[in-house]
Amino acid sequence: MTFFIIAVLIAAIWVIIEIKRLKHKLFAILLISLILFSYLSFSAVLRNEEIDYTTISGFMSASKIYFSWLGSVFGNMKSITTYAIKQDWDNDKPPQEEPEE
Repeated sequence: MTFFIIAVLIAAIWVIIEIKRLKHKLFAILLISLILFSYLSFSAVLRNEEIDYTTISGFMSASKIYFSWLGSVFGNMKSITTYAIKQDWDNDKPPQEEPEE
C-alpha cells in the first residue's frame, strides 16, 4: 500500500511539473505567433506604400496605416461575430416547404 501511495505522489508531482511546462510552451507559442502575425501583416499592408522608415515622420505614417488596417480587421471580426450571434440557431423548427410553381 505504501508503494502505491508513493507512486501516486510521484505521478502527481510529475503531472504538475508537465502542466507548468505546457503553460510555458503555450505562452511561448502564443508570443511567437503574435510576433509572426505582426511582422507578416505589417509587411503585407505596407508592401505597396513608399515610406521612408529611417525618419520619424515615415515611421509614424507607417504606424498610422498599419493600426488603421488592424482596427478595420477587428471591426470586421466584430461585425461577423455579431451577425453570427444574431442568427436563429434553433433546430426545433420544422423545415419549411418550398412553394410549388
